[in-house]
Amino acid sequence: MTTTEHSPAVPAPVPLRLARQRFLAGRPLPEGVPEEIVAAWRRARFYGVPHDLAAGAPGPVQRVDSALLGAARPVLERITPALGAGRSLLVLTDERLRVLWTAGSGLGIQPCPDLSEQQVGNNSAALALRTRRRAEVHGPEHFLDRWQDVSAVSVPVFAPESGQALGTVTVAWQLCTGCAPHPGAALAEAVVTAVEAALLARARQAERVLLDAYLRAAQGPDRAVAALDGRNRLVSSAAQRMLTPQALEALERAAVAVQQRDVPVAAALPQGAGCTVRVTAVRHEGVVIGIVAVVEPLGEAVRPVPQPPVTLTGSSVPWRYATGRAAELARSREPLLLTGERGTGKAALARELLGERTPRIVDAAEGSELDLAHVELTDDHALLLRHAERLVQPGVAALNSLLDAHPDARLLVTYTPGAPPGPCLQRLLDTLAARSVTLPALRERPEDIRELLTVLAPRPAPGRPPLTWTLDALRALEQYPWPGNVTELAHVVRAVAEDRRASGPVRRAELPDPVREGPATRHLSPMEHAERTTILEALRRNGGNKARTAASLGIGRATLYRKLRGYRG
Repeated sequence: MTTTEHSPAVPAPVPLRLARQRFLAGRPLPEGVPEEIVAAWRRARFYGVPHDLAAGAPGPVQRVDSALLGAARPVLERITPALGAGRSLLVLTDERLRVLWTAGSGLGIQPCPDLSEQQVGNNSAALALRTRRRAEVHGPEHFLDRWQDVSAVSVPVFAPESGQALGTVTVAWQLCTGCAPHPGAALAEAVVTAVEAALLARARQAERVLLDAYLRAAQGPDRAVAALDGRNRLVSSAAQRMLTPQALEALERAAVAVQQRDVPVAAALPQGAGCTVRVTAVRHEGVVIGIVAVVEPLGEAVRPVPQPPVTLTGSSVPWRYATGRAAELARSREPLLLTGERGTGKAALARELLGERTPRIVDAAEGSELDLAHVELTDDHALLLRHAERLVQPGVAALNSLLDAHPDARLLVTYTPGAPPGPCLQRLLDTLAARSVTLPALRERPEDIRELLTVLAPRPAPGRPPLTWTLDALRALEQYPWPGNVTELAHVVRAVAEDRRASGPVRRAELPDPVREGPATRHLSPMEHAERTTILEALRRNGGNKARTAASLGIGRATLYRKLRGYRG
C-alpha cells in the first residue's frame, strides 16, 4: 500500500535531462516522457517562472507567526540533529507554501521564501499540497536549473480535527536515482506525525480554555450561555430553549470570523430570533480561540428549538464528529444509515435522533418479519430498523421496494459490518451510502472512557459513595481494546459494582483478567508500521468513517478491518 504521489516512473535521468533541455529550447520532446512532468513544465512556463532563477544571497527565513509554526518548532528543533552534517534540508511551509522554517545546508532550497508553483515551478511541496498525500520529485522533474541534482519528498500537514491542509514538511538531499520510496520519506512522515500530535494537544488545551470561559459565564441560576469556536458548541439548557438552529449558525460564523481576522466581535442574529446576545471573545496565548455568548430573551415567549442536539456521552473528536454529522443528516426527511461495530451505540443514537417521535421498531436479529406494504412512514411514525445485516432476502427486497417508492421516507437503519453482504443487501447499503454515518469504536476514542464510567456506574445504595477508580485502573481501562465497545464496558462496570466488597476506589486488581492484563501485542515490521501510520492518518482525515477510509486508500472494507485487527495482534 502506498499513498505517495510522485512523478511517474521515468527513464534514466540522462534522457529526462535531455527532454527538459529540448523543452526549454522549444524543440520536440522524445517519446516516453510522462505527460504529468511535461504538464508541470508547461505550468511553470505559463506562470513565467525563469528556469535559471538565481538562488540569491543566503539569509534567514522570514518568520510568520502561525499556529502551525508554534506547534512545529519544538518538533523541528528536536529533529534537526538527525540531519547530520551532510547536504540535506528540512523545510516547513504553510498552506500557501511560504517557507516558515528550514534547517540543514546546501541544495539551493534554503533561500526560497515561497515554494508555490507560481514562484519556482514543479516541486514536491506544491505536489503534496495539491494531491493531499506524500509526494516525491527527483532531479530533472524540477523546472529550475538549480534543483536538477536534488531529490525531495514532502508530506502534507493536516489539522487533526478538521482535516484542513495547514502546510507541508519537506526533506531534500542530493539526487538519488531509482530510490523508491525517497530515503527521507520516513523522516518526513515522522515529523508530520509529531507535528499533528502537537497541534492536537494545543487544540485540546484551547478547548479547555473555552470550556473554562463557558463555565464562568454559565454560573448562576439557569443562565443562557453558548460558547463556540467553529468546531465545538457548548450550549446551556436555557440557551437551547432560546436559540434556533439559524441563530446558532450565526454565532458560529461570528466565532470563525473573529478568529480569522481578529476583528471586534459582532453577531447579528436572524430576524425574528426572539432574543439578543452579548458576545465576548475568548483568548488563549494572545490568540482568539472562540466566543462566549450570553443570551437574553426579547419579548415574551421564545419558540423552542425543534431538534435537540445529540447529548450521548463522549467529547472526543471522532465521537463529536460522528454524532454531529448524524444530527445534521437527521434534520432532513430522508433515510439515514448508522453503521459501526457491535456495541458502539447505534440504536441509542437512532432513538435520540428521532427525539419525541414514536418509531415503529423492527429488529431483524429477533426474526421480525418486514411487512412494509401497509406501513405509513410520517414524521410521527418513523421506522427504526435494527441489525440490517441479519435481514433475510424477503425483508431486504421489501425494504428496497419501500425506498424505491418513498425515497424520502423517515427511516433509520443500523448496520453492523461483518460477513460480505449479498447482492440485494449490498444494493440497500449502496442506496443509503450517501447518507450514512459510522460510529467510532471505543478503542478509537479512549479519552471518552472516564466520562462513560460516570454514566454507566449504577446508582449507589443510600449512604454509599459513588463508584470511583484508581489511576492504575483507569489506565488499564483506557488501554484495553474493548471488542464489545460500550456494551462490554457497561457489563464490566456493572459486574465490578455488584461483586466488590472493598471500599474506596476500584483498583486494577479488581478488573477482569483480560482488562487487567492488557491486550496482547506483537512486534510490527517496518512495513507494517508505515502501513499502520497511513491507515490511522486516513481514518483521522475521514472522521473515523471506515468506508470512506477504505475508499480513499483503494482497498476493500474487509481488508481494512482485517488489517486493523492484525495491528492489534
